[in-house]
Order: sequence, then structure tokens, then C-alpha cells
Amino acid sequence: MKPIIVINLKTYQQGEQVLKLARIIEKVDKNIIIGVSPVDISEMSKKTKLKVYSQHVDSFEPGRNTGFIIPESVKSVGASGVFLNHSEHKIDFEVLEKTMKRCKEVGLKILVFAASLEEAKKIKILKPNFLVYEPPELVAGNISVSTAKPDLIKNISESLKSNFLVGAGIKTNNDLKIAMKLGASGIALSSAITTAKNPEKVLRELIGK
Repeated sequence: MKPIIVINLKTYQQGEQVLKLARIIEKVDKNIIIGVSPVDISEMSKKTKLKVYSQHVDSFEPGRNTGFIIPESVKSVGASGVFLNHSEHKIDFEVLEKTMKRCKEVGLKILVFAASLEEAKKIKILKPNFLVYEPPELVAGNISVSTAKPDLIKNISESLKSNFLVGAGIKTNNDLKIAMKLGASGIALSSAITTAKNPEKVLRELIGK
């Protein structure tokens, strides 16, 4: 099974630098999902063939919602999906449920992050398109979830009995192989690519292309 690859660009680069990195990712694999700042969605969707997801949206409907990002907004500029509940942008479960409902109404795919097995089980009930397990203490760290917590990956696979991805510290092809062997459908990563001096080389080595 070909792994699902998700790359969260976060806010490491801005403007032309974001597009430059996205084009490098596209060159390696057009099927990769990238999470971008809402202000970069239009540019990414017009100038690459990648699957572009907004890093966050809010649950509101069109109207008097100054400063919020509604699902209709990101959909209208080319987003095919959204990230929700990342460890760097946690939201309450009730808000998550409402936001997912709004995204489904608009026709956006939904990728939700979970920090624990318990949270993953609750989120699974809401039926996201993708569920990503990321221990928050390992996010942006030097030790991958595959190395630090392989038993947890196996436990999630056995407990959820459904597709899931893993993230946090993923940096090598071995990390990917371990995650897949333990039951994951793919990986989510960020700094391994966004801060690399040669992101194309790193990405090719990581996914084995």
C-alpha cells in the first residue's frame, strides 16, 4: 500500500518561498497533501497540482465574524481540505464537531490531529477523512514517534481498527517503514522538509523515491 504523505508547511516560509517549497514537493510527488496558511491557499492551488489544505478554519457561517476564517472562504480560493485540532492550535471537542459539520456542508475534506488514543477514539466517531496521531511532546523534536513510541502506534492500530496516520518527529524512511509496519496508513511531517537545506533530497530519501 502506498503511504499517504502529509506535509504541514506551518509558517516557516512566506510569499515566494512557500511557493518554491511547494513546487519542490510537487516535483517529488503530486499526491502529497500540504497544509498551508489560509493566505497562501490561492497561490498554491493555482500554481501547483498538490492537494492544498488550510491549516485551520473556524466553525462560523458567512456573516458578522470579523477575524475568523470560515470554510467557504478557503474553499472559494482553492482549498480541497482543512487541518483541525493540531497540537499548536487545539480546539474543544464541541467546537471540533461543529467545525467538521460546517466543512462537510461545504465539501471540504477533513484531517484531524489527535494527541492520544482516547482523543483519537472520540474523533473517529466524527468520521474525518484522515485522523493523525501526534504525541505533542514529540512535535518538532529530534526523536520520531516511530522510535519513541512504537507500542502506541501498534496500540492505536489495534484499538481504532480504521485508517490513521502518525506524525511528530518523522524524518527518515525508516520512521515511515516502522509506522506502516505497525499499522499506520501514512505519515505527517513538517520540519524535516520545511527547514531542510535540500528539501527535495530529504523528501525523496524519506519516502523512497
